Amino acid sequence: MSIRFTTRARGRLSAWPVAIVLAFGLVACSGGGGNDDDKPEASTAASKSSDSRPDAQEGDSAETLAELKGPSGLFLKITKSERDAGGFVTISGDLKNDGEKTVNVPAQLSGNETEIIRNGSSLGGATLVDPKGKKRYYVLRDTDGRPLTTTNFPALKAGESLPVFMQFPAPPADTSEVTLQLPMFTTGTIEISG
Repeated sequence: MSIRFTTRARGRLSAWPVAIVLAFGLVACSGGGGNDDDKPEASTAASKSSDSRPDAQEGDSAETLAELKGPSGLFLKITKSERDAGGFVTISGDLKNDGEKTVNVPAQLSGNETEIIRNGSSLGGATLVDPKGKKRYYVLRDTDGRPLTTTNFPALKAGESLPVFMQFPAPPADTSEVTLQLPMFTTGTIEISG
């Protein structure tokens, strides 16, 4: 009886791979042939986004909200500032080395709070100032004290840029303009969307 069971089990098990292959074949073909066309486009899109960084920057020039100049040729271009339903503002952009030499991102950008410094290099020293409400907002932190910003920066080669973000508590809904301050950088006024 155990031999019959084994034979039946083998028969059933050997049918599974065939059924699985057929099922995957049907799923792959069910898109009307669109999946084969999508794959080259996806890889083309991926290569365009990674290979055409200058084009992306040229396209973002209309979306530049603020430009902050820093030390050693560092340059921070803010391209997005959104108010989220969760009660915070996310600011994002690109940190670029406009200089001619490789630059290490200064440790001062992390700020001077021990809890933030302990978690490595970051943009934890950034603040938003609401001139209308006369309040300053500091970078948010998670439950472990890590700042909600880009962290652990590599050295930036000449001309190289790095996407960055920072999250802050949201100012009141009637506040649409804030000033972004980052240690060692010029300040910039940003309009919050959303």
